[in-house]
Amino acid sequence: MGMNICGAPCCWGVDDVKNPYLPSWKRVLKEAVEAGYRAIELGPYGYLPIDVEAVSKELDKNGLSIVAGTIFDDLVDERNYENLLRQTEDICSLITKLPPLPVHKGQHYPTPYMTIMDWGHDERDYAAGHSHKAPRLSDEQWSGMISHIKGICKKAAEYGVRPVIHPHAGGYIEFADEIERILRDIPYELAGLCLDTGHLYYSGMDPVEWLKKCASNLDYVHFKDVDEKVYREVLGERIRFFEGCGKGAMCPIGKGTLDYPGIKEALEQIGYNGYITIEQERDPRNSDTSLRDVKESVTYLKSVGYEI
Repeated sequence: MGMNICGAPCCWGVDDVKNPYLPSWKRVLKEAVEAGYRAIELGPYGYLPIDVEAVSKELDKNGLSIVAGTIFDDLVDERNYENLLRQTEDICSLITKLPPLPVHKGQHYPTPYMTIMDWGHDERDYAAGHSHKAPRLSDEQWSGMISHIKGICKKAAEYGVRPVIHPHAGGYIEFADEIERILRDIPYELAGLCLDTGHLYYSGMDPVEWLKKCASNLDYVHFKDVDEKVYREVLGERIRFFEGCGKGAMCPIGKGTLDYPGIKEALEQIGYNGYITIEQERDPRNSDTSLRDVKESVTYLKSVGYEI
């Protein structure tokens, strides 16, 4: 069995490319190497340039590969669908021209992946983590979103990229009923799942239980840890998901409430092989502590048996 730990720009506060406080992408790649990574995600569309030559040069300089690209946008609105397809084409045209990561024996699909996340709805953002308060899509809206996801997946498949659907706190694919509905409505031959331990916990689910429950569809995994005290405080406020992260709801792995030895045991039980990406969302104005925190997460995970 083999599981390798990778990084993501969100550990440096990179979630919204329009945020004026983002660190440079070249700095993030440099610090990713200093943390010990050999692979990192692209981050949100437009953070790393859609420029094969420029990205290849920096990756080569730092000895890095790209594990996944990301669609992090409104999957519901029909008016955004053409934009989603354009993003998919741009991202896939970039990541398929970069050096690939090794494939582990038993890994479901080779990298790079395309993580697909719904985002951009105030009514859900303010209800992140509150299943009983969060409005659900109508059947017609859900069907439209599923149609858009299928279109993205088919476009990615034209490039040989494996799409993975990522339930995300604050979006319309977050809670248990919505994950179960995705599993029913999106055939596995079209897309797998990327489960995030921190989002599962934030949204009221047991990560160990859900990793096991979704084992046959699990192509990719994200790790984060949750500061229980801050998390409980945030749930008591009317606050957007990333505002809660800015307050410190996510912490270095091993410092929070999640049981990572237990999560490792669960992944071994289901025979998961492949790549796992650390995410610790934060305000980018606090990115001066990102490298310290990422190193702490990496050191902890290595201490309980994970490999970089």
